[in-house]
Amino acid sequence: MHYGSYERDSMMARFAALLGSINVGGNRLKMADLVAAMETRGFQNVATVVASGNLLFDHESAPDAELENRIAAILKDEFEIDSVATVRSAEDLAAALAENPFAGEGEDKFVHVHFLTGQPTAAQFSALIADHEGRGPERLAPATRALHIDFVSSVGSSKLTRAFIERRLGCRGTARNVRSINRIIEKLS
Repeated sequence: MHYGSYERDSMMARFAALLGSINVGGNRLKMADLVAAMETRGFQNVATVVASGNLLFDHESAPDAELENRIAAILKDEFEIDSVATVRSAEDLAAALAENPFAGEGEDKFVHVHFLTGQPTAAQFSALIADHEGRGPERLAPATRALHIDFVSSVGSSKLTRAFIERRLGCRGTARNVRSINRIIEKLS
């Protein structure tokens, strides 16, 4: 199922919010505090998966930019953390894995989906790939509101940073490896 394809009705659905830069780089946040803040803002059955910014919640809205902006605003207003929030359903996450040409080829800990807040153009994806040429061994593939990356042997020493990606694609995002995505899908089910 693709972004924005959910019908809006009073039915509650389960989603994952993938938050960028939580509990890394000085953005320390107790997940219990984040859960409480989300619940006071109308999100229901909020839970976390690992302490690195993966939230599960029930909500009647479809996973759209407004919902992502609401979650990012909670982080900014309540915790003074400027972070990105990408919201996906279990079906969206499974589709991203199915679309990833490196999944099953590379090691799960090195194969990532960089979930984006928007859909870059083909020209923006081409510019990213061209600018990355010769910078490292990573393999890249454009996707639906995502960028697939095989870091090959190391994520930590890669020159393919979030800032490098975001400058070229014109939208923010956050990455998760195949292992984490599968764990989130399992918890959403």
